[in-house]
Amino acid sequence: MSLHRRVVLSAPLLAMSTLGTPARADASGTGLASYYERHMALVSGTAWGWSGRGTPRALMPGVVQVGVARERWFALRVDGSLVAWDGDAAAAQVLMAGVQRFASGESGWFAIDRAGVLWRARGGAAPVRVADGVADACIGDSADYVVQRDGTLLVQGLAHRGQYGDGLLRATDAFVPTARDAVAVRAHTGHAIYLGRDGTVFGTGGNRFGPLGRHGLGDKADRWGPVFQGAVAIATGSRHSLALRADASLWAWGEGFAIEPARIMERVAEVAAGDTATLARGVDGTLWQWDGGGTPRRLSLR
Repeated sequence: MSLHRRVVLSAPLLAMSTLGTPARADASGTGLASYYERHMALVSGTAWGWSGRGTPRALMPGVVQVGVARERWFALRVDGSLVAWDGDAAAAQVLMAGVQRFASGESGWFAIDRAGVLWRARGGAAPVRVADGVADACIGDSADYVVQRDGTLLVQGLAHRGQYGDGLLRATDAFVPTARDAVAVRAHTGHAIYLGRDGTVFGTGGNRFGPLGRHGLGDKADRWGPVFQGAVAIATGSRHSLALRADASLWAWGEGFAIEPARIMERVAEVAAGDTATLARGVDGTLWQWDGGGTPRRLSLR
């Protein structure tokens, strides 16, 4: 049954998941972030950044979360200020104060403050209050996603590829609820995946290259469908997706890998995905990058 309707965004404070808080991933990761060919990693409070297959370089100290967009670097500093820059980090602009975590992407950024209030800014505009009681949020290339603390997943944006997941194929101006029992959500080019409370990964949207596994493979899925089981964290790039299990195994599917989810690394603590790139941090703190599929290379910080 479709959940599509207009909604006033508010939710009571409820526990997120019996699985615990999932790792942040994608363009707004806590410790790893990737968007197209721009990547960041947080190491001992310092944000490191690089492009493509380049070498990471230190960008900014005193950071607790990193994020990227196609042409900008983002960082959440220890004082709760969200900053962004496109050149020298010394010229970083303060976007908002009192931020607990954020999401960045093609159309702008989200910020969740310490009271659980969600703010959104597009372009150079000032942030606008969007929702209360928010647990997670994601900026996609074509649609934006919000997870409320009661597990309701809301979507707003384009829908032509089935991005809403409830059968809707037209854009809406308002956020609408399309799924329940969500913990985290990640989106990229015309598709999205979310992590359910029971560890199931669901996907919807464009699936020409397999980021949703066999669900709608070859064209698109216009409704949320199960893709993977037993996950505690998720990530998705433009054509592939990833999941971490509680045993610290990393699984991948889509272009560069296989359509069926396959285990690609053990002892992984965190993951992020860009265009074709995949970033992973081992439980021992080592950093790895896949450029498409194949063998990962270990990243060296200098």
